[in-house]
Amino acid sequence: MEKRLVDERKEEIVSACEKLYERFDFKDINIKLIASLISVGRTSIYNYFQTKEEIFLALLEREYLKWNEDLGNILLQNEKLAKEDLINKITDSLIKRKILLKLISINMFQMEENSRVESITHFKLVFKETVSLLEQCLCKFFNIKKAEAEEITFTILPFLVGIYPYTSITDKMKEAINKADFKYKFYSDKEMIKMGLEKILGGVK
Repeated sequence: MEKRLVDERKEEIVSACEKLYERFDFKDINIKLIASLISVGRTSIYNYFQTKEEIFLALLEREYLKWNEDLGNILLQNEKLAKEDLINKITDSLIKRKILLKLISINMFQMEENSRVESITHFKLVFKETVSLLEQCLCKFFNIKKAEAEEITFTILPFLVGIYPYTSITDKMKEAINKADFKYKFYSDKEMIKMGLEKILGGVK
């Protein structure tokens, strides 16, 4: 099968997975359920992905590619940016990536642990570009050296892993918080991302 058709079929499978992930938990989604939404049978999916985790990894890869496009636009469309402006632009680029934030916080280990090395490598190449674009933004707009930008980037990325659990509070969680008499401060994803970036980047001159 020619590459264009393979790519189209993979995209169809990944899009079906994304649609299901908006309604179901990771553990409740399987190849059979994904196949029910697309034009190919369950056995045909195995021609493109060996496990459901590989499909989710491809979904995460797609989300990083979209974020990379936004980060690239920040670099290309701005000669100078004040710290607050850069924080706002990165925040705005991330609040559109709710699936990315959910996947890295809840299912990242499972996806990589149950995927082939080839699939993980493909994903890591896209993630490598994400790291590079963040570092380039920091070097360009803060006028800092690459080594410092690298340290900051690898402070930002682990911080992002915690966003989803703290901003996606269910009714059951709220009930438990109230029963515990916990004066919990609820933040939106935008508020928490911006607050975290301000703390992380606050010391950069």
